[in-house]
Amino acid sequence: MSLYIGREASKLWKRFCAEIITELNLLAENWKYLLAGIICQYIHGLAARGVHYFHRPGPILQDVGFFLLPELGLDKGYISETVFTFIFLSFFLWTFHPFILKSKKVYTVLVWCRVLAFLVACQILRVITFYSTQLPGPNYHCREGSKLATLPRPDSVHEVLFMNFRGVLYGCGDLIFSSHMIFSLVFVRTYQKYGTRRFIKQCAWLTVVLQSFLIIASRKHYTVDVVVAWYTVNLVVFFIDHKLPEMPDRTGGAALLLPLSKDGRTKEENHKLLNGNSGDPVDWRLRTPVNGKILEDGNNGHADSVMNGV
Repeated sequence: MSLYIGREASKLWKRFCAEIITELNLLAENWKYLLAGIICQYIHGLAARGVHYFHRPGPILQDVGFFLLPELGLDKGYISETVFTFIFLSFFLWTFHPFILKSKKVYTVLVWCRVLAFLVACQILRVITFYSTQLPGPNYHCREGSKLATLPRPDSVHEVLFMNFRGVLYGCGDLIFSSHMIFSLVFVRTYQKYGTRRFIKQCAWLTVVLQSFLIIASRKHYTVDVVVAWYTVNLVVFFIDHKLPEMPDRTGGAALLLPLSKDGRTKEENHKLLNGNSGDPVDWRLRTPVNGKILEDGNNGHADSVMNGV
């Protein structure tokens, strides 16, 4: 028993090291895109803080969502944030699953390049929209009488450029459209395309729908902010995804991304190492996408039949 555990641990460590080499090679080629995407996240944060200086509290606008959904109250506002945190962390951890699991379908670096491209495009539209018209914020700290509803004129550039955590949580004015929905929809659509668990996909979409209702019930956004996010993000992701080059298939591309080792191992052997210890053609066949799409669990038998001409 101990021999079996030790052998499996050794295989896991070898797969992990091989994946590190592969991802470092991809990172060396694509670091500029990742860095640009991260910088744009910071710029988006600055823009959201900047519009807070222009925000003026006023009467809450008439909203059908506020009429239909009961108000959760200030003490239950954490519920929607908890759901969003769950979505964010779940997707983040999933993007690193190739480092430990045999069923490698994606490359972590390439997934984040695509995700950041989607986020940046949506956030550019968001910044243009909420700077065009500032609505009175419906959130509790943005209402009349709250000290956080308006920001005093900044005393220095340092105060504007270096945001604190409190400023991120208690922003006002950046309403149309919801940033939480941008991240959630981009993550779920990415998993919809590259994930393999059909049940998780269904649960992910239900969770995003639930988050939409919770955001409105928490009075963090108007209904229009959520509705606009639903069709804008989906359309942006759809069009950009068709413009970006498709990610290489792990079966055919993994070996090309791995360098030859010093002891003369071939690329084919490195490929076997990256995908576990099998190296069995049947195992490769199960990983091969049909028509360039990632197969979900339960469809592997159909793929075998198609590829064998049956």
